[in-house]
Amino acid sequence: MARTVKKAEHFAKSNEILDATMMLINTKGYEHVAVQDILDTLRISRGGFYHYFDSKQALLEALIERSASEVQQALLPVVQNPRLSAIQKVQAYFDSSTRWKTSQKELILSAIQNWYSDENALIRLKLTAKSHTYMSRLLDPIIRQGIEEKVFTTSYPAEIAVIFVGMTLSLSDSLLELMLAPNPDQGTFQKAQAFLDAYFETIERMLGVPAGSFKVLDIAVFKEWFGAPNPEMNAAKE
Repeated sequence: MARTVKKAEHFAKSNEILDATMMLINTKGYEHVAVQDILDTLRISRGGFYHYFDSKQALLEALIERSASEVQQALLPVVQNPRLSAIQKVQAYFDSSTRWKTSQKELILSAIQNWYSDENALIRLKLTAKSHTYMSRLLDPIIRQGIEEKVFTTSYPAEIAVIFVGMTLSLSDSLLELMLAPNPDQGTFQKAQAFLDAYFETIERMLGVPAGSFKVLDIAVFKEWFGAPNPEMNAAKE
């Protein structure tokens, strides 16, 4: 029992340090966060910090591992659900990602400019690489299931899983770049929508499924993210 309690305490304290570090990264940028900043935020000793992480690099790796693991754990029930077809699982992959991002919208929007600054280039690169590995492992069995169900026609499930994730991450970068554009307007939103349409069209062709097999995210949610003006409201103003 004592070992279990100590393990739980260690896990809780580690996460407290990771949470504080992530908050500092979102406000200052990873390159500008020093161990002393974390000590001051949590009011812990240097020895207390090094009991959990032996370096800033170890802290960075733990942050990346935790972030990637959270996404994996959110999607694992979908992958392992025997009642879902491959197409339903791919759709659930899209839906789960949208739900998670929407639930974290305020945090993401508040941190987005700093996250894409040069100061966070290292952690962003490492997190992207880790996410690529985790997500392609999740998609691989789904694509193989689709081949067995004769709804996907690709002969390269593992390779397609890697390309699939790469395209998803690239799409995210393209959309976020548009979000960061100065004075976004209806044209900005239309460009973002075109990227999204092209992404789904390419995914469907890669997997060999009919056009429209996958439903894009709710357009109202998409507009809310971009703060795009409502065309009907613009027409009314004119």
